[in-house]
Amino acid sequence: MKILVIGAGAVGIGLAASVASQGAEIAIYARNETAKAIKENGIQRTGLFTHYEIENVPVFETYEEIPKNTYDYIFITSKTTANEDITYNLGQHMDILKDTTKIIIFQNGFGNDEIYLKHFTKKQVFSARVITGFTRPERHISEVTVYTEPILLGSLQKENPDCLQEIADLITSSGINCELTDEVDKYLWAKMLYNCTLNPLGAILDVTYGQLTENPYTLELMDNVIDEIFEVIDASDYETLWHSSEEYKDIFYSKLIPDTYNHYSSTHQDIQRKIKTEIDSFNGKVIQLGNANNVNVDTNKIIYNLIKAIESTFKN
Repeated sequence: MKILVIGAGAVGIGLAASVASQGAEIAIYARNETAKAIKENGIQRTGLFTHYEIENVPVFETYEEIPKNTYDYIFITSKTTANEDITYNLGQHMDILKDTTKIIIFQNGFGNDEIYLKHFTKKQVFSARVITGFTRPERHISEVTVYTEPILLGSLQKENPDCLQEIADLITSSGINCELTDEVDKYLWAKMLYNCTLNPLGAILDVTYGQLTENPYTLELMDNVIDEIFEVIDASDYETLWHSSEEYKDIFYSKLIPDTYNHYSSTHQDIQRKIKTEIDSFNGKVIQLGNANNVNVDTNKIIYNLIKAIESTFKN
C-alpha cells in the first residue's frame, strides 16, 4: 500500500509514522526546513504508545516531483488554511491519483470535503475525526500527548466507508485505535461544538479553556455560541451526539473543560505566532450554514470578526 501525506505537521508525521510502522510505503509533501529535517532524519512517533522511527522517507517539495498513478491513498493533514492551495495543485496534477485513489481529510473543522469535491468524486473523498493529541517537538518528530477516543473514518456524503478498513487496521495496529463510522458528521459536530466555543475566545482573551469558565461574561458568550450551533444543526440535515444544547452544556462544563482546564487552543497558538487561523473552518462554517438556513448566529459572527480583525494586523 502506498500513501502520500500532504501536511508535515504533528498530525501528518504522527499518522505517517503509524502506517509506515505497519508496512505501508509512505511519502510526504513538505517544504523548506521541514523537508530538510525529514530528508536528513526520517520521521519519528514518540509519546504515548509504541515509539517508531522511519528512515529514508521520500519527500516532495513540489507537486511536479510527485510520481504519477502511484498512491492508493492521500492523507490531507495540513491546516485547513492550505486547502485552497492543495486542491488547486491536485486539480492541476490529476495524474498523481489513480482511478481508485482515496483522499482522507484529517483536519479540524466541518465540511472540509466540499472544496475537494469540486475536483474529485464523493466515492474518493472521506473525512476523519481526530481528537488524539499530537505535538511536534522537532520538525521530524510527532509526539502523542493525549488519547481519549479512537480516530474515526467516514464520509460526510454518506458513502460506505468500508473501503477504508485497511487504513483503520494499520493505524490501530500501530497502537492508536481507529474505527469506521457511518456517522462521522455527528462526531465532527461534537468536535466543532468544543472548538467553536473555546478556541477563538481563548485566543482573543489570551486565557486557558478553564479560565473562560471563571468569568460570567465569557460564560454567557459560550452559552450563546452553543445555542446557535444547535439551532444551525437542527435547521440543517446534520445531527450530533446530543439532543439539545442544554444536554451538551452539562457535559461541556462538568467534564470536557475540566479535563482540559490548562489547555491553550491551537487558535491561540496561531495568534501568538501571528499566522492565519482556522477560524473559517470553525465559526465561519457555522455562519455559512446559519445564513443558508436563516438562523441567527450573531455571537458566532462577533467572535469570528474579532479573530479576523486580529489576523488583519499580521504582515503575512
